[in-house]
Amino acid sequence: MRALPFSKEELEAIVLKYPTPFHIYDEAGIRQNVLRLQEAFVWNNGFREYFAVKALPNPAIMKLLHSIGCGMDCSSMTELLLSRAVGITGTDIMFSSNDTPAEEFRLAREMGVLINLDDITHIPFLAENGGIPKVISCRFNPGGEFMLGNTIMGNPGEAKYGFTRAQLTEGFRQLKSAGAERFGLHAFLASNTTDDDYYPALARKLFKTAVELYEETGAVVSMINLSGGIGIPYRPYEKETDIRYVGEEVQREYDRIVKPSGLEISIFTELGRYITGPFGYLVTRAIHKKETYKKYIGVDACACNLMRPAMYGAYHHITVMGKEDQPLTNVYDVVGALCENNDKFAVDRPLPKTEPGDLLVIHDTGAHGFSMGYNYNGKLRSAEVLLKPDRSTELIRRAETPSDYFSTLDILNLPL
Repeated sequence: MRALPFSKEELEAIVLKYPTPFHIYDEAGIRQNVLRLQEAFVWNNGFREYFAVKALPNPAIMKLLHSIGCGMDCSSMTELLLSRAVGITGTDIMFSSNDTPAEEFRLAREMGVLINLDDITHIPFLAENGGIPKVISCRFNPGGEFMLGNTIMGNPGEAKYGFTRAQLTEGFRQLKSAGAERFGLHAFLASNTTDDDYYPALARKLFKTAVELYEETGAVVSMINLSGGIGIPYRPYEKETDIRYVGEEVQREYDRIVKPSGLEISIFTELGRYITGPFGYLVTRAIHKKETYKKYIGVDACACNLMRPAMYGAYHHITVMGKEDQPLTNVYDVVGALCENNDKFAVDRPLPKTEPGDLLVIHDTGAHGFSMGYNYNGKLRSAEVLLKPDRSTELIRRAETPSDYFSTLDILNLPL
């Protein structure tokens, strides 16, 4: 388990400035992680990480990542607008969406971003709503099950995304006829895997498909997006992806398949969880302790601040600050205040003896944490804080207020 980037004393000082609950992100950790990824793919001249904005859509984080060479992977109009607002536009953005409204395609074309089409019917739809660009990408769904050895990594045949293999050939021909000159391929076949062989296997499939499409249609594939899917070790005993090995194995497949074809392909990734997930923490304070048929610790955060445990039964490690070395003598459900019984950050979790007033840190919330927040029961979303390398902190999103919650009711002229 990754060590926390702050001590109990430092955190107590931080909560004096920013009341709990809040998410805090470790800038130094994020920077170092991006550098490791870039070093693993330094052999590919055009390599670029397009950060999945959906994972952590905060302008400060986006600007930070852009400053160290990352582009942005956007999937909605709001994400496009947010990127543009912080000065990120053009080919610094890849737009990968599905069931895409016309106005989103028009904005993407206006901004000059790289468009990744999800469906063959989107070709004429885009032609009517913004036009076909010179450079365009298509999302590939090979169908069936995606296997690594004897292990099922994903089930693309059940996914709503992407072109079939036959549709890719026809789609590339249509796009060439419409004026496209350079092409990209994209596929997302597994989620949150730490198997080191996932990216190499995906790369092998996409490299072969790119060469086949070139031979079939004459379309020059100049970029391949390995998408996301690389996960993080949420549990203390889980292993971390060996990104250096991953880069070396992808290079081996590139040299074996792509080089003999004469194609020169830039490799992109659109990682979110892998980039920021391990470097975010939800800080909350215990406010109640309850014993009935089980032992409960009630905290001032709830599933509105971190949905994953309630929605997926996902594990997030919990540290009781100042009690890291104490024995795990109690078994608790750690719960929030929502009127839903699944509002639990942990179920039957061994922890040191925990009392109201203790600070709890919930690990690995730097992706799909705040961004999946919601307002059920009228709960308000928390602040976001950036822990900077010099140990100072910056408020990068204030906590919501009741006025924010009521703001869309202004048309009713209520006395709120």
